Amino acid sequence: MAENKKTEATAKAQDKKGKKPSFLDKVKGFFGRIVKYFKDTKSELKKVVWPSKKDVKTNTVTVIIVVIIAAVVLILLDLVFGGVIQLMIGA
Repeated sequence: MAENKKTEATAKAQDKKGKKPSFLDKVKGFFGRIVKYFKDTKSELKKVVWPSKKDVKTNTVTVIIVVIIAAVVLILLDLVFGGVIQLMIGA
């Protein structure tokens, strides 16, 4: 895909002058693509539906609770398996 755009830009520059694009044409094309990227990004960010404060708080609390529960379960499993291994080894 990037190669297609590259060849298209090169072909357009060659059509204008009938020869290989100059360094200046390449630089202009490079910065033109950067500007287009930021314009497209800005356009896409306008389409985003951002969550409300209430949604963010609810989701944050939910994530924290799930992480705490997972940590407790992993600690308990570690203690159980560690105890079983110590019994097997006889330490």
